[in-house]
Amino acid sequence: MTGPMAAIETFSATLVSSRPLAPGVREVTFERDDGKPVEFVAGQWVNMELAPTIGELRRAYSIASPPNGTGRFELAVTRVEGGPGSTRLHAMVPGDKVSVTGPQGIFYRKERGPSLFVATGTGYTPLRSMLKDALAKGDDSPMRLVFGVRTPEDRIYVEELEELQSKHPSFRAFFTLSRPPAEGWGGKTGYVQTHVRALYEELAPHGRTNVYICGLHRMVSAVRELLRTEMGLERKQVHSERYD
Repeated sequence: MTGPMAAIETFSATLVSSRPLAPGVREVTFERDDGKPVEFVAGQWVNMELAPTIGELRRAYSIASPPNGTGRFELAVTRVEGGPGSTRLHAMVPGDKVSVTGPQGIFYRKERGPSLFVATGTGYTPLRSMLKDALAKGDDSPMRLVFGVRTPEDRIYVEELEELQSKHPSFRAFFTLSRPPAEGWGGKTGYVQTHVRALYEELAPHGRTNVYICGLHRMVSAVRELLRTEMGLERKQVHSERYD
């Protein structure tokens, strides 16, 4: 897997669709106005100018879709109470325009091979880009995703993940709930770090395993500490990005 090569540029984009993924979470799809493809490496992010005055409201968001040679790209955005950026994106309607700068970032899948993806909330967005890109390119390396949310209603891309698993036996995804219901949930519970060791050990016999982590700082730090200090992974095997 090569590193990011695309030049950082600024371009105008139009919102073409917006849909709810979960309470407080929307997927927004933009398309470049100049007809050019958006060239990026799966896992990178863009800066969005969300106010009429340049620099007045600029926010960075990871691209949730894989590179596909078109001018379209998707973001999955959690609405933050009092957050002007996410509030603006949630309020946008098809036809609204934004100025975009990017792609940027060094959080991307470094090589083929066994991979463990660890996410909470919309921290899944760059990992979704990596996963879908790898699977679309025929990568049959063993891959696992552990995805932490609070309740069943907070899960996003559930049907898509089920479909990816059915089409790609080498990939398996697990949701874990920090606030599981009293009954009716038969899946994993607790924080993601509860399940990291077992999933890593499941992958390790297949070769050098890389771990990709994205979410809030507290989770990222806890998982990195587990992997590096308690489990003894090399620095080069642990890759992370946080969004707070």
